[in-house]
Amino acid sequence: MENKKELRNWLDDFGLDHPLVIAGPCSAETEEQVLTIAHQLKDTDATVLRAGIWKPRTRPGNFEGVGALGLKWLQKAKEETGMLTTTEVANPHHVDLALKHDVDILWIGARTTVSPFIVQEIADALKGTDKTVLVKNPVNPDLSLWLGAVERLYTADINNLGVIHRGFSSYEKTKYRNNPEWQIAIELQNKFPDLPLILDPSHIAGRRDIIFDLCQTGLDLNYDGLMVETHHTPDKAWSDAAQQITPETLVQIMKDLKIRKEVSESEEFQKKLSNLRAKIDVADNKLIELLSKRMKIAEEIGQVKKSQNVAILQSKRWNEILGKMVLEGEQHGLSEEFILRLFKAVHQESINHQKKVLHDQ
Repeated sequence: MENKKELRNWLDDFGLDHPLVIAGPCSAETEEQVLTIAHQLKDTDATVLRAGIWKPRTRPGNFEGVGALGLKWLQKAKEETGMLTTTEVANPHHVDLALKHDVDILWIGARTTVSPFIVQEIADALKGTDKTVLVKNPVNPDLSLWLGAVERLYTADINNLGVIHRGFSSYEKTKYRNNPEWQIAIELQNKFPDLPLILDPSHIAGRRDIIFDLCQTGLDLNYDGLMVETHHTPDKAWSDAAQQITPETLVQIMKDLKIRKEVSESEEFQKKLSNLRAKIDVADNKLIELLSKRMKIAEEIGQVKKSQNVAILQSKRWNEILGKMVLEGEQHGLSEEFILRLFKAVHQESINHQKKVLHDQ
């Protein structure tokens, strides 16, 4: 699959003067609920009504969706409001039912994207469709797996494609339900700049109070749209209540968001930016030099350990360094999350250098 301008055609055809907004409840619960939310959204910036019909839950026993019955509710909402509709499909049977009920946009969920076998089955079921198909990132942070799913659909002659960034699972506790791992989405953008990229702040956040900040970050990173879980009574929602917002809140968010220009022709702006980027380049070079020096010291430590037949990993020392660096980082305006990621990477590289020393004869 190669990047080409035509990848944007389905999005450009909307003729929007704002980012694409997909909004609606996490799950379709009742016909009344779906229709109420649809009518509250129809005069907002939302173009597409979303609702989960089949809900793959991590553990059994939780609400797993109303099933095919909910597709009729989406159809009725479309007839009454004129909004387009979208839902998640996880197998060819879902695809068949969604197409029969004229769902406009289908998305493949994070738990499905991880399985090339299932994605291929869905691609085969959709072969040649003119519907738009969006692919959520896989649960685990794997860009190749994400792009692989898109490529399987592309190979099935599906021309209207896009991706949804909903964050990645992590065993580490952070303020997010799913870690954004922005760099993975940025790398995807660099490979396929014309493939529409949509942010799902609801699943990244896991709670409604940081939805706005995530939306603003997405727009600052040139995302093409937002998929926001929206419910008329979010606290009473049957699934993911904490991360859903009201249609009124969505309207306010869209008013408050700043859509920034990608570039500026101002000569003064270009001069300032060039100067600051030059400073960044100098700082980056210094970082590389310092990291290189640190690794050389790590190799010397490896030599000392080797001479005394001492194990590479010294957990007590490592925990002391980590605690100290977190405190040091806070004093310099660096988040704990960043310091932990940075020093874990540095520590792993140090171990790799020491292992090489110990294994050299």
